[in-house]
Amino acid sequence: MAANPRPRRGSNEATEKTRPVATRAARLSGKTHQGLAVSPGVAVGSAYCIHEVFVPNEAETVEPAHVHQELQRYEQACEKTAADLVALRSKVESQVGSDEAAIFRLQESILRDPALAAKVRAAVSEDHLSAQAALRRVLEEYSALFARSHDEFWQERLSDVRDVIIRITGHLSAALKPSKLAIDGAVILIAGELVPSHVLTLGKRDVAGIVTQAGGRTSHAAILARSRGIPAVSGVPDILQSITTGDTVVVDGREGRVLVNPDYETLLVYRAMQRDVANLRETLAANCSAKCISADGQKVQLLANISNLSDAQAARRMGASGVGLYRTEYLFLTHADVPDEEEQLDAYRKIIAASPNRKVTIRTLDLGGDKAIPYLGHNREANPFMGWRSIRLSFEHPEFFLTQIRAILRAAAEDGSRRKQVQMMFPMITMVEELRKIHGMVNKACKQLTTEGKPFAKVPIGMMVEVPAAAVAIETMLDDVDFVSIGSNDLVQYLMAADRDNPKVSHLCQPMSPAVMRTLAHVIGACGRRGTPVTLCGEIAAMPRAAVLLFGMGLRSYSISPAFVPMIKELFSHLTVERAQKTVERVLKMRTTIEITRHMQRELNELCPNIKMLDSE
Repeated sequence: MAANPRPRRGSNEATEKTRPVATRAARLSGKTHQGLAVSPGVAVGSAYCIHEVFVPNEAETVEPAHVHQELQRYEQACEKTAADLVALRSKVESQVGSDEAAIFRLQESILRDPALAAKVRAAVSEDHLSAQAALRRVLEEYSALFARSHDEFWQERLSDVRDVIIRITGHLSAALKPSKLAIDGAVILIAGELVPSHVLTLGKRDVAGIVTQAGGRTSHAAILARSRGIPAVSGVPDILQSITTGDTVVVDGREGRVLVNPDYETLLVYRAMQRDVANLRETLAANCSAKCISADGQKVQLLANISNLSDAQAARRMGASGVGLYRTEYLFLTHADVPDEEEQLDAYRKIIAASPNRKVTIRTLDLGGDKAIPYLGHNREANPFMGWRSIRLSFEHPEFFLTQIRAILRAAAEDGSRRKQVQMMFPMITMVEELRKIHGMVNKACKQLTTEGKPFAKVPIGMMVEVPAAAVAIETMLDDVDFVSIGSNDLVQYLMAADRDNPKVSHLCQPMSPAVMRTLAHVIGACGRRGTPVTLCGEIAAMPRAAVLLFGMGLRSYSISPAFVPMIKELFSHLTVERAQKTVERVLKMRTTIEITRHMQRELNELCPNIKMLDSE
């Protein structure tokens, strides 16, 4: 039986009326920047520029009479930072190892460096800068100095200096009164790169849009923006030099366009578009309690990708049926030190309790590449995304890895309430030998917990398919896993041999390319023939054009950012298996990315035109 079509307020008619005007208005505005569309939608707001060291506008300078007080505040922050580093060194030494803890001895020496302290004190005393602004100046000076050297040693020292300064700044920010950090109204965040530490600093402010100089569709900023439904554009060159806090900014996350201080006509057009998008999202979200069923009655599982507790809560609000990917590395990236087993256990239990149907697939640490924690080393490599990262890094620290496995198994144990559905998934698997090693470690954790008398549950074990070798030989791996999850973000860049965050080659990372389409069809087909559950948790699962093709390939489980669940649910209510399969048959014969993209744009316009506003170009 066909599902009833959902309401289409703010439909294609509104989009077509506004698009030509918006394009013309963008030409009238004198200051337009082009970047990469990473999260769809339109936002208008006041710019709020954040730098690597967060300095509120109110804290840029101090009155001459307050210089002594500001120096005292700096000294106190240094003392607290020193205590943090000592405690962190001790904790890392006990949980990971003495070699890994040595990094914090080095950072302690940087903190006590007389030259660094003298530079900060001079900036405060002579130029009347706040301690935070002085630290930012010092960091910029060191960055310029070290940039002249290509020696790996000095590049690593810069990372250590940066870590120390950010730690000091954290204590300085915490000491400010909340009113000094207040921002009125919706803001557009402008940053070089948005990292987890910025997210913590910004808290729960009203963020309408995000613009960054660095990063691509799978950067921290992009993931954060999509999970919250925030329009975002990345890869905008020199944006921090072109915008100042307080400027009026338009973020067009559909076309990757950023407008600064637009004229009145342009502003009216984009505000109208912003309202249309908000109305459409509100309409779609009203159907969040409905099941996801195709127009011909096929059930589809829509899960959520999450990084934290607020994402899990959003997944429930948006109508997801569970969590298909919990990125545990964000717990480590945003933790003040090393989360031990009990801290991890508490975090995982809270995530499970907050998730829809208490259904969660927990991915073990996926660190390395663009995500690093200092106590596992900076490990600068020529090709970090293809080097010592993810499961390879976990194997290098078996006891550290084992602690996470134990915490997940304990969190999965029944507690007398509703049944939990917890799975454990391992990233960047390349060979069967790795899966067998993982099973050995899980068995070891189970034996330890049994001996210690600690409740735990045996959980399904899965792998992420994101390395081409695993995709090609997927049939050889299915005997060693209970389920498969396709990580299309990494799979696309590895297939195309192009760094997705490198603007010079990112154009090659096209999810709609023939190579990607054929690879996905192969993996989904192999899992289907063997009866192995398969989910796609990469960002293309939330791209309407790609979702249609995945459905035609036989995929019935998608894990996407919570904000996109209503949109994809709407899409499937208009889609039939027959139409999707015919579309796939035609697309798999196509030879170019542009041919596939144009065909799917036409297909989407016919199938479900009202969601075009929520799809990036």
